[in-house]
Amino acid sequence: MQPDYLIIGSGLSALTFGALMANAGKTVQILEAHEHPGGFGHTFTMAKKYTFNAQFHYVWDCGEGQTVNRVLKKLGLDKDVTFERYDPDGFDHMRMPGYKMDIPSDPAVLIDRLSALFPDHSHNIHQFVDEVEKTGAGLKIVAPPINPIELLKHPQAAFSTVSNLNSTLQDVFDKFQLPQAAQTLLALQWLDFLLPPNQLSFFAWVALFRGYQAGAFYPTQHFESVINSLVKVIESHGGQVLLNHEVTNFRVVNKTVMGVEAMNLTTHQTAEFTGDTVICNIDPQRAAKMIGEEKFSTAIRRKLDYEYSASNYMVYCVVKDIDLRDYGFGKWNVSHTGHESLNEAFAQMYDRHDYSNPSFAITTPTLLTEASRDCPADCQIVEFLTVANYAYFKQLRESDPKAYRQKKQEILDSILDVVEKHYVPNFRKHLVFEITGSPTTNERYCWCPEGNSYGSILTPRNMGLGRLNHETSLGQFYFCNASSGYPGFAPTVWTGALLYQRLSGDVVLGDG
Repeated sequence: MQPDYLIIGSGLSALTFGALMANAGKTVQILEAHEHPGGFGHTFTMAKKYTFNAQFHYVWDCGEGQTVNRVLKKLGLDKDVTFERYDPDGFDHMRMPGYKMDIPSDPAVLIDRLSALFPDHSHNIHQFVDEVEKTGAGLKIVAPPINPIELLKHPQAAFSTVSNLNSTLQDVFDKFQLPQAAQTLLALQWLDFLLPPNQLSFFAWVALFRGYQAGAFYPTQHFESVINSLVKVIESHGGQVLLNHEVTNFRVVNKTVMGVEAMNLTTHQTAEFTGDTVICNIDPQRAAKMIGEEKFSTAIRRKLDYEYSASNYMVYCVVKDIDLRDYGFGKWNVSHTGHESLNEAFAQMYDRHDYSNPSFAITTPTLLTEASRDCPADCQIVEFLTVANYAYFKQLRESDPKAYRQKKQEILDSILDVVEKHYVPNFRKHLVFEITGSPTTNERYCWCPEGNSYGSILTPRNMGLGRLNHETSLGQFYFCNASSGYPGFAPTVWTGALLYQRLSGDVVLGDG
């Protein structure tokens, strides 16, 4: 008997959708090519004792009544899957030449801190933060499901949102004439987007910046427990999550997707899987090419014409016999740049592959929760993240594997030089394990085309009205992933819950 929903891929949006449907009594079957469920949220273990998450570092929209909390309550998981909050007085510590600032949850405190650093621009700073607040409120109003009454009640917020539809973050910085150093301090968590201010959608920046101000979180039991809890809901209601099953072909009859062919990567046998409705969690562009782009409507093909987001370089480290709290680390992330302009920092690393003056983020997951450990008691985990160009790393890896390894080591050494100079003297002496990941690593282990971290690139064009959504124009077939909704932990949960809400009629997300 075929399932009600056949889901291709087990990224977070798919697991959210599948768990909600299974919880509602529907039969669900998920096919996942990887050996772990969760997409970029999956967890892996090295040396049998060090646990790392693939990509997630900190998350938002997890507080009481917010998106993630609503979904967990619906699934009866809110008491088991809990989150630790980052320091609200400074969840992001921004560090650059000549300046440092901790980003607080309170917008008024943010204005005070920026004004203390740039007293001659206090008025501009106040205006900018006010614009951020109005636009953020407006984004909630215009997000589906739209509530017309809220639109009428908050015309200024709606106007700010509409007027910034095509704006980059740099456009709004320029509009309010913020000094360059203030721009950099405000945008120094740019590695959350892997885009500099002159390319990044103002909408995307506002959603994330205000989201973290409302609460930056880390799972009490790490991300592995979040993913496993969703899988458990599906399986406890009779559903299946079949790992190591790579979809090789879609079966389409009269513009209706009937099912797929998938290869079991363990046995190398191919089988056909069908479902009353097929939900596609794999990259929509990739799926469309497999199905045949000509089968989709002109409007959908236009929305499928997106560029992929940039990719990243990651370092997963373990340090021993040292407490990073003694060196300024704790319940926050640290973002570092040696440049005054993040636009120049991006160009140097992404376009010119020059990491001699790196901008990067530092996260310390071991310090974020005491309820469970990700390494032995005498160790702590620290991770570094920066931007990287997929085409460059792919060419290196394919043409000269030795040069590829040398480039990864060069970037690591450059980052560690900065760490030892500015943060932890003799850091290397405490380093007992490290492993690096490049854009091609992302592609191999997370099945993301071109190693992209966020699906489609988060420019104003892709964040506007023409953004791809669940619609595919094919019968019984829906997209459900970062490019057909929004990327990141909470936004992918929202994407999965929104599709569930639409197909079931059961309201989870509220009235907007």
